[in-house]
Amino acid sequence: MRLHLVDGTYELYRAHFSPRPGHEAPGGQDVKATVGLMSSLLMLLHDATEAVTHVAVAFDNPIRSFRNALFAGYKSDEGVPPELHAQFDLAEEAVRALGVTAWSMKEYEADDALSTAAARFAGQVEQVRLMTPDKDLGQCVRGKKVVQVDRRQEKEFDEEGVRAKLGVPPASVPDLLGLMGDDADGIPGLTGFGEKGASALLSAYGHLEAIPAEASAWTVRPRGAEKLAATLREHREDVLLYRKLATLVTDAPLPGTASLADLEWKGVPRERFEALCDRLGLNTLKRRPKRWTA
Repeated sequence: MRLHLVDGTYELYRAHFSPRPGHEAPGGQDVKATVGLMSSLLMLLHDATEAVTHVAVAFDNPIRSFRNALFAGYKSDEGVPPELHAQFDLAEEAVRALGVTAWSMKEYEADDALSTAAARFAGQVEQVRLMTPDKDLGQCVRGKKVVQVDRRQEKEFDEEGVRAKLGVPPASVPDLLGLMGDDADGIPGLTGFGEKGASALLSAYGHLEAIPAEASAWTVRPRGAEKLAATLREHREDVLLYRKLATLVTDAPLPGTASLADLEWKGVPRERFEALCDRLGLNTLKRRPKRWTA
């Protein structure tokens, strides 16, 4: 058994901004992103190499969470194209029409759902596969048991892969994002700390608290070490907050999921799927499923 955990919000955005042709439902609604999401999920479900047995898709709906109360600049719905925002609920309906569990996250984020599920179910499956390229999910990777997959670039990252990619082990990923920032989530990081300098320090010290206050005590010397040390001393409370924003929780509620059995994929429910395809005018996609529920 393998558990595939998909970042539905990422997939929805990727489909919306992709060069794929647009699509309007018979009523005139722009549903390009939803169609792209459905197509992407069908590719995953049909992929013999991925061999999906258990799967769930998590969504930010709305794009706000408890982190917005901690930091005003954190990501929100502001700036989301209205035609994309109008598809958030439809996207969740589309996932369920494929026979796949959809987690609609409110107070928490989609990434928190993926993190929680990885922690909860890793011991019950052969492998957990986190289907997202987002850096923050790197903190969830454990050996080869929980891995991260970038489908677009066809790359897989186990624990050693995360270290090679980011320069730090999974446990230090929140510290890294706290220092260097994460534009995708609205985490500013500290001025002067790029990925190279931040990863060098955290590779040596592991966590923010272990970094000596004075650069003269550092066992590594990133460029501008004295200035970086002064910035870290002056903005220590800020960077600890940024790390908190980047730290995924492992006890978020997973709506409708009491056990691993709830995530088993048994096929596409034909009547429900075909009804949605008819509503959205998806004649080609309607014929694509290869496995139907009994």
